[in-house]
This record gives sequence, C-alpha cells and structure tokens, in this order.
Amino acid sequence: MTSDAFETRTSTLRVLGPVFFYFFVAGIATVMLGPLLPALIGRWHIQDAQAGTLFTTTFAGQLCGAWFATRNLRASMLYGACMSAAGCALMGWADFNAAHIALFCVGLGLGAGLTAGNVISGIAIPSARTRLIALLNMTWGAGAISCSLLVRACGPGRVRLFFCVLASCLVLAAAFAIFLPRDKKPEVAATGGNEAKAEIPMPMSLWPLLMFSAAMLLFVGVENALGGWLPSYGVRASSALLASSIALYFWVSEMTGRLMLAGLIEMFGEATLYRGSVVLLIVAEGVLIVAKHLSAGGVIALTIFCGLAIAPVYPLILSFFLARTGNHPRLGRVFAAASVGGATLPWMTGVVSSRFHGLRAGLAVPAIGTVLLLLLAGIITSTSIIPSRATER
Repeated sequence: MTSDAFETRTSTLRVLGPVFFYFFVAGIATVMLGPLLPALIGRWHIQDAQAGTLFTTTFAGQLCGAWFATRNLRASMLYGACMSAAGCALMGWADFNAAHIALFCVGLGLGAGLTAGNVISGIAIPSARTRLIALLNMTWGAGAISCSLLVRACGPGRVRLFFCVLASCLVLAAAFAIFLPRDKKPEVAATGGNEAKAEIPMPMSLWPLLMFSAAMLLFVGVENALGGWLPSYGVRASSALLASSIALYFWVSEMTGRLMLAGLIEMFGEATLYRGSVVLLIVAEGVLIVAKHLSAGGVIALTIFCGLAIAPVYPLILSFFLARTGNHPRLGRVFAAASVGGATLPWMTGVVSSRFHGLRAGLAVPAIGTVLLLLLAGIITSTSIIPSRATER
C-alpha cells in the first residue's frame, strides 16, 4: 500500500468512524418510542391520540435540527449528540407533559446529527455513494435492533434505566465526534465551486426539490408510523406477543433488506428496485388493515415483510438526491422536510386509531403515504437528470 493510499484510507476512517458509531446510537434513540410506547401509555394512562403527540414532538425537534445541520457538519454531530443525551436523561424522570420537552431535545439533536452524518457519508466516496449510504443506514438499523434488546435487558418497568444507558451512549458518541476533521468544506457537485454556489441559491430547481422533499417526508413518516405502532398493534392482536419482539422483527428485517441492497441493485437496477419495494410494502400494509383476526404468526410474518420491503427505499431516495446535488449548505431544509413526516404520520396514525377504535384503521395513514411514494417514483428516478449509473438498467 502506498503512503498516499494509506493517508487516504486513514482520512476516510477518521471521517466515517465517528459517523458510523453515532448512527448506531442514534438508531436506538430514533426508534425507542416503539418498544417503550405500551409501557409509557400504561405509566401515564393516556390514549393513542395523546401518545401520538410524543412522535410529533420528537420529529418537530428533528425538523429544527435538520434545518441548520448542513451549515457545520462537525458541530451538528457533536452538539446534536449532546442535546439528545440531555433529552434522554430528562426522560427518565419526566411526566407526560415534561416528556414533550425532553423528546423535543432528543429530536433536535437527532435531526442535526443524522442529517450531517448522511451528507458526510454521501460525499466522502462519490464512486460508492449508494453502497456507503446503505451501509450507514444498516448501522442505524443495527442500533434500532439493539433498542429492543436494550429494552429487554433493562427489564419490564425499568424505563428510567433505559434512558440513563442511552444518554451515556450519546455522550460517548459526542466524544468521538470531536475527532471529526474541522476543515470539511461543503461542495456543490453539479457546479464545483463557491462562486457558482453563490449564484445558485438552491442545489436544483424548485419542482424536483419539492418532490424529493415530499419523498423524504413520506418515507420517514411511513417508517416511523410502522416502527412506532406495529409493536402496539402486535400486542393488541395477540397476548402472546411482546412489543419489544415486534420492534425487533421489524428492524432486523429492515437491516437484512439493506444488507441485500447491493445485490438487488445489480439484479434489478435502482429505479425498478424502488418501485418494486414500494409496491410490496403497499401489499403488506393492505393485509394488516383488511385482516380482522391475525394470529401471532401472521403479525410476525407481516412485520418482517414490511421491514424487508421498506429497507431499500430511503438509501435509494438519498442516492438519487445526492447524485444531483452533492453537498450544499441549504440541503438541511430538504432533510428537515423528512422530519415533518415523522412528526405528522405517526401522530395521525394514533388520532385515526382513537377515532375509529382500532389500529387497523390507523395503519391506513402509512398505507396512503406509501401509495404517494409510488406516485413520486417517476420524478425522483427520472433518467433525464440522474446520472446513468444511478438509473434503471
């Protein structure tokens, strides 16, 4: 190995190492409401519609964090981890009202850190952008899986211990983020210079920018509505199921799907894989809504199916998007739109569930969101503006 190659590898590891560790811990924090929700509902004696506001608060924080994240990527990861740690620590002692303040802090930190991490990995090695983003999101998925295991390890009713452990992990992630290089400057892939950046206020024209924002919004909303409410759905469908087990099945299958992503792209091409995954997810959601008496095995099977189907969608959206824009100081606004989906769709799922007395009706919300994702496919996978290697073969 030449000295230049060694320095390049060392530099890449220095950039990506803290990002990957942060994504693992952030995965735990992002999905924690799902396996904890039945316990929190019992602890505070609240209805589904009230529980839905916890998702809204968290993702409202993510929206604010993501909005400013790309202005300073290193600071966004460092201070984002600190903010989330503070919120988790507060959650250990919070009542239902104070929990909203704590979860807003958690979301604020996650929005800043996750957005910055996605951009850092998306521009680190342009030739391997899709695979690197997929690997990063698999790491996030490993954290999401660990969340269920951590809930189980802490034991039933020991919610405070869970939040203390998670806060400690976030502090460690902040410590690692200190080692991110300070001189990472934003670049504009399409134009390649600061002068051009000053002349172009946004990285692409308004219409495709709105469509990508909508796609990210819908995906994050659908993923969190399913990941957040399927554990409660499973527990209510069968007393033999545990909320942490359903959450574990969902996130394990999503990570498995992302492990298969590189091979699936080789087989089908990115655009076809995107459409096929969304169609399969619509089918699974439809069965969850229509079936009146699912067995424990049926709930588990559909949970796994949903996780596998949704796995490729976000890495593909992100790859299509960053292939057009590279890094840009205003990308944070687009990522902030994704948090709007996380703030609204899980909350709407709870509201519809309370209104129609059942989560089967509530799951119509993510199903409609998935149908809209399919309708957006023609624009975000457009071959007229996506580089040839990112298009359907």
